Amino acid sequence: MAGTIIPRWEWRTFSPPGEVVSALARIDPEVVQESDEIYLVAGGDANLKVRDGLLDLKSLRSTEGHGLELWEPVVKAELPVSRGELASVFAALGAPTRPFEAETYTLEGTIAELTKAGVEVVPVDVHKRRARYKAHDCMVELTELVVDGLPGKTMAIESEDAEAVVSAIGSFGITGYVNTNYTRGLEQVLARRPMRYAVIDVGTNSVKFHVAERADHGWNTVLDRAEVTRLGEGLEEHGEIGQEALVRTTEAIAAMVEEATAHGVVAIASVGTAGLRAATNSEEAIARVEEATGIRIETIPGEEEGRLAYLAVQSGLRLEPGPLVVFDSGGGSTQFTFGHGEVVIDRFSLPVGAVRYAEAFHLDGIVSSGVLDQAMAAVEEDLGAIDGRDRPDAVVGMGGTVTNLTAVSLAMARYDPDRIQGSALTRDEVERQIELYASTPLEERRVIIGLQPKRAEVILAGACIVWTVLQKLGRDALIVSDRGLRHGLLQDRFGG
Repeated sequence: MAGTIIPRWEWRTFSPPGEVVSALARIDPEVVQESDEIYLVAGGDANLKVRDGLLDLKSLRSTEGHGLELWEPVVKAELPVSRGELASVFAALGAPTRPFEAETYTLEGTIAELTKAGVEVVPVDVHKRRARYKAHDCMVELTELVVDGLPGKTMAIESEDAEAVVSAIGSFGITGYVNTNYTRGLEQVLARRPMRYAVIDVGTNSVKFHVAERADHGWNTVLDRAEVTRLGEGLEEHGEIGQEALVRTTEAIAAMVEEATAHGVVAIASVGTAGLRAATNSEEAIARVEEATGIRIETIPGEEEGRLAYLAVQSGLRLEPGPLVVFDSGGGSTQFTFGHGEVVIDRFSLPVGAVRYAEAFHLDGIVSSGVLDQAMAAVEEDLGAIDGRDRPDAVVGMGGTVTNLTAVSLAMARYDPDRIQGSALTRDEVERQIELYASTPLEERRVIIGLQPKRAEVILAGACIVWTVLQKLGRDALIVSDRGLRHGLLQDRFGG
């Protein structure tokens, strides 16, 4: 056994961002080493490899709240290993121990004994070129890999101090990247599966969740769903996020993070929009979510929302070049981006959201014509910033209100994003649905085909906003984009 080595907290990714790799490349490394190693991939909480004739075994001893892992050296011995050293390997891998006949065991003998014990061991040839740096009070290692002939890259941050590692991760701007140890990372590389990424869009009315994997010309969707949590419930009246709404939203995000991890994502990006921008206790809410899920929500300005939405439209719809307006109407605000082709001319956010009007005018049930007129007048006044604009060639709408209105118009019992994407939603159809919702009790709204039941309280208010936008922009119909902020965020943060 080699001399005592102090356990270190470790964080690792097998997909380091290009800007981080470039930043490290501008620093002189403390040491650069090349080696040929054999990893014995056996799953579980053990890291077993051979380098320079030494069998090196580390065991995972602990995981802290931010996902850091504490790895402790267990065996570091020259091959062939002794019976006692082999017994330590068995114990670390959770294999049943038994008397060993030979005095010593070669690598092949070690694998054979593990196989007899029912442990599936996959030897993997790994060539490494490791560059080590000292940065942010941690050891940072950037490694170029060749794994059974497949090229790759991994980045690790290590220290005896967990807080120093967490701080370094934040300083590098990679907080959302998931810690992936060598065992899991090599399994992913050998599976030849494209890298997967997740985004979580925390809105005033719903939380949207998207997982995608890299493809030759963009992204392939792995899953895409939304959960109505009504984070902004009571926000207009009280100015802060209520505890029940925060619990609902936190539980939804925690389930999404767990699902993303199960899908083997490399990183998770999460942003918050109007509700978190407006709430006086947004920092407290963000801290609560981070404590429960390990994910920190970044509250983005409305203008950034609009930019990301426009990016999603440009990548997801084939539109003729010309004047274009993209709007994303949510629970707490509506984002507008005016452009010409790929060029953004103007973008802004207005505090015009479905939750606000639904609560202010009690639009969650049967509504009289007088109250409906008052609500429409308020929406029209609050959308005054788009008055007097030139009539665009096309208007693209996105967000839960637009997609639900479209699903209802298509009598879509099961949501089909491919049918929604690129559909036309006319102003006449929106007006028809306004009349429908205004004359329908809440519980009957919930069973309307195509309408997400949890959106029944706010759909009338949302429809009023959509109709008014079309009327002010002089268009009889809009083009529907199922792709929204989350898709633009995916492309912006992770490329593709």
